[in-house]
Amino acid sequence: MNPSFEEMRGAMVDIQLVARGISDKRVLEAFRKVPRHEFVPEEERQDSYSDYPLPVGYGQTISQPYMVALMTQCLDLKPDYKVLEVGTGSGYQTAILAELAREVYSIERIEGLSQKAARTLERLGYRNCFIKAGDGTLGWGENAPYDSIMVTAGAPDIPASLIDQLKDKGILVIPVGGSLSQVLKIAVKDGNSIRESEICACVFVPLIGKEGWAG
Repeated sequence: MNPSFEEMRGAMVDIQLVARGISDKRVLEAFRKVPRHEFVPEEERQDSYSDYPLPVGYGQTISQPYMVALMTQCLDLKPDYKVLEVGTGSGYQTAILAELAREVYSIERIEGLSQKAARTLERLGYRNCFIKAGDGTLGWGENAPYDSIMVTAGAPDIPASLIDQLKDKGILVIPVGGSLSQVLKIAVKDGNSIRESEICACVFVPLIGKEGWAG
């Protein structure tokens, strides 16, 4: 008998996350709860909890579970936080953030993907997510400032607009580097300066927009 999605989700958390050092209890609980299989195409569902990225259409991917968890843990989210996500994708990372923060504002460049993610999140009962299609490199200024910002695509550098929209002492997590490989960075806003640290090598689709890569 094949394992259920719930059983696969539990194994994913134990084997892919806990065993690799993801220790934030709230993050782990969110991963045990959010049904990852609901955020991938029907033909990919049996691989929903596998240890690699999956295609979600429009040339985009849902990231490896460990990378989603690592980036989420780096944000050190609190229940009253307001978060900006750049790159909604299928909405899975959005749902994880919504489990951990008060409000999540998410921008997706591809309108069809944005609409599909919004429908999935609404169907699953997430009411604290706000999705729009647009240039994520410019942020979402009318709802700024944000306690935390997550960018789920690789940028040539950290977009200045996102730094401007981050609260003082706020944390931004972003892959930075070339179009084929990047380094995952944490940027902490400290007054008029930014303190950056590197976490690990990574590979993300390019962040396209005015303050990212050209389309």
